[in-house]
Amino acid sequence: MSLSKKVTVASVALAAGLAVLGGCSASGNNADKKESGTPSYRIATVRWSDWGTKFLKGFVAKSEKQAGIKVKWDTYLNADWGDKKSVVMSGGDLPDAFWGDICLTDAEVAKNQDSFIPLEKYIEKDMPNLQRAFKKDPKLKAMVTSPNGHIYSLPKKSPMRPTITNQLFINKTWLDKLGLKMPTTYTEFIKVLTAFKNDDPNGNGKADEIPYGAGNDDAILNFIQPFGITSPNTSAQNMVMQDGKPVYQPTTTNYKKGIAWMADAYKKGLIDSQIFTEDASQGQAKVQAKTPIVGVAAGWTADAIFGANAKQYVALPPLKGPDGKRYVNSDPDHWNYSRNEFMVTTHAKNVDKLMKWADKYYTNDATIQTYYGSFGIGTKKLANGNVQVLTPPEGQSSDIFAWTNSFRDFGPKYSDPSFDKKVELPASNGDYEKLQLDKAYKQYARPAFPNVTFSPEELQTTSQQYTDISTFVTQQSSKWVTKGGVNAEWDGYVSKLNQMGLKDFVKIQRTAYNRYEKTLNK
Repeated sequence: MSLSKKVTVASVALAAGLAVLGGCSASGNNADKKESGTPSYRIATVRWSDWGTKFLKGFVAKSEKQAGIKVKWDTYLNADWGDKKSVVMSGGDLPDAFWGDICLTDAEVAKNQDSFIPLEKYIEKDMPNLQRAFKKDPKLKAMVTSPNGHIYSLPKKSPMRPTITNQLFINKTWLDKLGLKMPTTYTEFIKVLTAFKNDDPNGNGKADEIPYGAGNDDAILNFIQPFGITSPNTSAQNMVMQDGKPVYQPTTTNYKKGIAWMADAYKKGLIDSQIFTEDASQGQAKVQAKTPIVGVAAGWTADAIFGANAKQYVALPPLKGPDGKRYVNSDPDHWNYSRNEFMVTTHAKNVDKLMKWADKYYTNDATIQTYYGSFGIGTKKLANGNVQVLTPPEGQSSDIFAWTNSFRDFGPKYSDPSFDKKVELPASNGDYEKLQLDKAYKQYARPAFPNVTFSPEELQTTSQQYTDISTFVTQQSSKWVTKGGVNAEWDGYVSKLNQMGLKDFVKIQRTAYNRYEKTLNK
């Protein structure tokens, strides 16, 4: 399952009540910094939902004991965090640290830079595990090094992650019923969608089939993928690599050709007529209807999209496009890596001990436990050195079980890629399914725009520009798909984007890219 991590900021008064874990209180003062001589730290973190208490009795508790510290967690639910964040940052009672990139965006870190301490001297002195990770995987250091040379946050590389991201899934039951072969080219794909529309593949005698329908929110990018288009993580701001250079994807010739192709399919009734107007719940109702009505949709896995209907669907192999090549969505630097996973505020004392504790999370065993659950809870260390990910209790999904009993996506972590081969996943685990698909299709992935850093000034400029640019692109693209006109209006569209500051936006992106590459190759 892929969870989009979007955090909004609202400057409002602090609402009553704070979700805390294990009785830990986010009190108005930073309570005793030492308990019986043990340094105590308040760390704020944000969760999609509540934690299970077993997790804190496993690796996390052991790491604190080994480091000789005590952590008090201020745990906020994501639904509440937007309202409470500004108060936490400006209320004069900062926690000692923030845990997880869901807490603060790059722009928020930059805006509050005076509240955070540079970490590079502690990394050099107190974090041998992270230093080894930097050497093995230089992009970890490149993605946390700010333009001013300082490091304000620690990175993460998640284990057991695929190279590919969301992809198309097709109803194999429908193909078989209609005697159709799996499409291999974009022209064959249109023929299959046409048969789905006209030949009643669900057999209910109604013309209710939607050949290409809902799924995740990149309806256009997933459909026009055969034209060399990819669907990057939202934080990549639609920047992609083309011929070794960063470009803004919605202004490429490939994008224009893909939109024209999709508009033709829409005109023929092969695409859900409400694909740009329905909300997520309406789209989900369609892909999970009791009698399947959607032929093709995009997402992480079939199970994640189609629910009880998942057995009817299989991954659609990447289609050969006009250039004779195949493409898949791939953006590992934004999906599998991140920064802002651990930031220390100016409120913290005994920073060296805190950083020595954080360094314990940059090992193979620590990473797998903080992703699937501690040994004895979500995982088991085997005699041969392998790690077995346990099957959750009956009635619980593996994904929800992992989120309940571990940090999962949040917090510092790194394991050597070779360690992934030592992790044994049950076939029922969603990660197992995705990794099997990855083996088959990652050969079609191409380099993605890296996870670069920006100066506070660059962030301010690009955030202002991107909001308007992105809104305009979305409006124009959906209009072209539903009403046509992309070829006639293209030059005016590009001209309008340039008037909105696109050239400056791309220039900043390329400057950040060159800076990243320089740091990467040091």
